Amino acid sequence: MPYIGFMTYSDPRALIYRSGQLSPDEAQDLARHTLSACDDGELYLQFVASESFGFDDGRLKTADYSRDAGFGLRGVSGEMTGFAHANEISAAAIRRAGETLKLLDPATGPRAAPPLRSNRHLYTDASPLDAVDFAAKVRLLETIDAAARARDPRVVQVSASLAASWSVVEIVRPDGFVATDVRPLVRLNVAIVAEQNGRRETGSFGMGGRRLYDDLLQPDTWNRAIDEALGQALVNLESVDAPAGEMTVLLGPGWPGVLLHEAVGHGLEGDFNRKGTSAFSGRIGERVGAPGVTVVDDGSLAGRRGSLTIDDEGTPTQETVLIEDGILKGYIHDRLNARLMGVAPTGNGRRESYAHAPMPRMTNTFMKGGHDDPAELLSRVKNGIFAKSFGGGQVDIVSGKFVFSCTEAYKIENGRLGAPIKGATLIGDGPSVLTRVIGIGNDMALDEGVGVCGKGGQSVPAGVGQPTLLVEGLTVGGTA
Repeated sequence: MPYIGFMTYSDPRALIYRSGQLSPDEAQDLARHTLSACDDGELYLQFVASESFGFDDGRLKTADYSRDAGFGLRGVSGEMTGFAHANEISAAAIRRAGETLKLLDPATGPRAAPPLRSNRHLYTDASPLDAVDFAAKVRLLETIDAAARARDPRVVQVSASLAASWSVVEIVRPDGFVATDVRPLVRLNVAIVAEQNGRRETGSFGMGGRRLYDDLLQPDTWNRAIDEALGQALVNLESVDAPAGEMTVLLGPGWPGVLLHEAVGHGLEGDFNRKGTSAFSGRIGERVGAPGVTVVDDGSLAGRRGSLTIDDEGTPTQETVLIEDGILKGYIHDRLNARLMGVAPTGNGRRESYAHAPMPRMTNTFMKGGHDDPAELLSRVKNGIFAKSFGGGQVDIVSGKFVFSCTEAYKIENGRLGAPIKGATLIGDGPSVLTRVIGIGNDMALDEGVGVCGKGGQSVPAGVGQPTLLVEGLTVGGTA
């Protein structure tokens, strides 16, 4: 397939309006007309290009490139939402979509005010897809494969993948508000299978963010990815069956914050709390965590995977304090739930694409660091486990109960790391796990930029993070 570049466009908005079937002025007129009877809503226009490369078993297995464009038209009246979308950006298609909104009851209250405007830029407007040619991307994966196999004779399989997307979005409201955002996203993943005495184990590592490929092409960067993935695989070759029972757990910094994201973060999203279906509903001002536990959602961190200059409703992102010193302070909101709950939106109205309506979603959600030395926290544990990295998990939003599997974990015996363990799962519930925190490290770290958050059938990039945490009384599921 021929490669189609688009960096020649001096104005990325031209990719949305390039067909000549819709002009910016027509978009504003259509938004004003189709949403005239609604409390709130917007015309969401999007162009997106994406690519992915997969290298496995010493050869390039996949090389995909796609581009798409379309719109989503949403009207809100009271608690009712009407939404229609199409992959054709034209005045005629938008008018047809507007017919759907006539099914809504006409708004009776005051119209919602437009979002605040922002000139902030958290990432480059340039496209990662065009900045590096096809051959260089394939060559990077070939190099990683060869380097990983040469690193250790126990390596029997290497999988490396590279992916990027570049999205241009324009949000057009009936009140004349127009906002544009250009969003890059890149990701590199390395997975290694090592074999020893007939036993095979896997290790993996990934990194990325809202930036170009530049740093991923640097030897220091991809060599670190190899070292981390290989190190995890070799550790797991030596692992023994995990113990089971209630015990003290030391959680590592960075990516283990995915447990916080799932077990606590989703329960703090505005829609669940407005409907009273979250374990945190109606608990503003109550203690939900141990003293020192402060959890925030912050989409305004430059270059991070979960960051957005503006959310998908046009609201600038911000740091939102959810839990402060153990006290529940607030929730994360899109415009709809914020209006119905009588609070301000927090810049968390997100959607997977133009084909989806926005809902309150996390951006970068993490616990702030404390004052404890991580080594001292380890020394406190007489019998427990250290969970360095997690894989998949399941969470029930209503109860907050969770189950997470560890991909790298160790026994702790008399304040020292012991043998690596396999098959460990952590079992608990979000509302109580934060109350069991007895130590907060001074080493807060964000993840490397690989998180994907799912909700309501939509997936969006997200970030997590935390310091080293000491938690007592967690149930560990194991086989020993």
